[in-house]
Amino acid sequence: MLRFKSTSLSSILFGLLVLGDASFLKGEEALTLHTRHRVETSKWVPPVNAHTKLPAPKSEQPFTLVYKTKKWDPEKTAIIICDMWDTLRCKIPADRVAEMAPHMNEVITEARRRGVLIVHSPSGNMDFYKNTPQRALCLNAPKVETPIPLKWNYLNKKIEAPLPIDDSDNGWEGPVGKGRPQTHQHDSLKIAEGDAIGDSKGIYYLLRQRKIENVILMGVHTNMCVLGRPFGIRQLTYLGMNVMLMRDMTDSLYNPAMPPYVSHYRGTEMVIEHIEKYWCPTILSTDFLDKPAFRFKGDSRKHVVFLVSDDHYHADKTIPDYAQWLRENQQLHCTVLHGQGEHDLPGMINIESADAVVVYVRRLGLPVKQLKTLQRYVASGKSLLGLRTANHAFTMHLRPPAGFKVPEGRAEWKDFDKSLLGGNYSGHGPNDIGSNVSYVSGVKHPILKNVSTGTWHSTGSLYYVAPITDDAVLLMQGSIPGRVEPLTWIRPKQKNHGKVFYTGLGHPDDFKEPAFRKLLANAIIWALAKDK
Repeated sequence: MLRFKSTSLSSILFGLLVLGDASFLKGEEALTLHTRHRVETSKWVPPVNAHTKLPAPKSEQPFTLVYKTKKWDPEKTAIIICDMWDTLRCKIPADRVAEMAPHMNEVITEARRRGVLIVHSPSGNMDFYKNTPQRALCLNAPKVETPIPLKWNYLNKKIEAPLPIDDSDNGWEGPVGKGRPQTHQHDSLKIAEGDAIGDSKGIYYLLRQRKIENVILMGVHTNMCVLGRPFGIRQLTYLGMNVMLMRDMTDSLYNPAMPPYVSHYRGTEMVIEHIEKYWCPTILSTDFLDKPAFRFKGDSRKHVVFLVSDDHYHADKTIPDYAQWLRENQQLHCTVLHGQGEHDLPGMINIESADAVVVYVRRLGLPVKQLKTLQRYVASGKSLLGLRTANHAFTMHLRPPAGFKVPEGRAEWKDFDKSLLGGNYSGHGPNDIGSNVSYVSGVKHPILKNVSTGTWHSTGSLYYVAPITDDAVLLMQGSIPGRVEPLTWIRPKQKNHGKVFYTGLGHPDDFKEPAFRKLLANAIIWALAKDK
């Protein structure tokens, strides 16, 4: 643990110098933050179909996911670390704090390097730090008038729904000790020169003194202190600050033996979703670190990563909503990497922790590093699923114009379709007539289980993909007058890739079709299974 020297004027001035001049650290580079939040809308809820046995969504709140990229000035940004204590009355949540702390330390180290103010707040343990220059920064910040009192803020029924978890037992899991055993912040979190240490009102006074406009919250526990403390999400939102939660750098106090009787990790996700609906956006630590987002070792759910960047078929809306359905109904951990219309898929490093990757992108020339990350994933032998435009995902033009060159620093994967998906995309049929979907006679496969066996119509145009590779198992066909094409197939795991699934379906209206939703869920479950 960092041993502090006694408070001195020179050390305080050094802290002020470092924090007041971000150019001392890394010029004036903006923080690029890829946010996720939920907006109220008349979201379509898929019907329940007795034949397909598709379950109704557990949550029918009229919210939809929205992804945006925001630029924040590091000189006007602070990270507040809430209550990452050295221990707790209950061992299970204390162990999770200890597990998360090393990754969090990497985040704040990088954020500090970029010029972000780091504020440590192991609330209620300020005496441990009373003779440190970091503590003095908050103590010496001049008081300011506030439009509302700086205090603990409980659930606001005028703004938010009740929390989605029952924490009336204080969220403890297992035996609970007596008293207050914590004495200071966890030792894995290093407190550096120029950082601040505070709780309650002093943090806000320091933020105002430094002209901080933007705050990223991390720490524990999301359903309690992170939301409620005088420097928490509710209070700072009331005071008009720009607030975000780093959603992989937090935990909840939730006992799975309490309603809604989900795993602890799903319970934490539900609190995060509540915050995204009613309070502020969230981000991942990958906006600061070139490594996958943090996950607790005890979270045994399979991880599915969706790559989304499509400007034709509204995949930016259908895929996030479908991923949410999987979280709620299939007990999967889902990450959506959202390209937002650019030749870029921020956070691609997250596929290193994926068990399956779903690709729904169109004509991207990705940064070389991102494409190599995807190629390493494929070579690792894990499963990949392609939807609709995936067969021309990484080829920028079907027929390149004369003199076309891939922009510097970017790359194509021209044989992604033929060598991996097993198709041969050459164009598509008329948009106005759609295509008829039928199942290959006599073919039985787990992907088709409880999926309607009748012909149905897709409003999406028919993709011309024949011939498909010899090792592909054809499951569905698409047809228009005078033409029949392969539509859905799989390829077995091979030496240079894992299991592969592809379908030309994925038009927005397809997601309203219970058969398609069930088909895709079955395909993901098949892709995650260990069999060939």
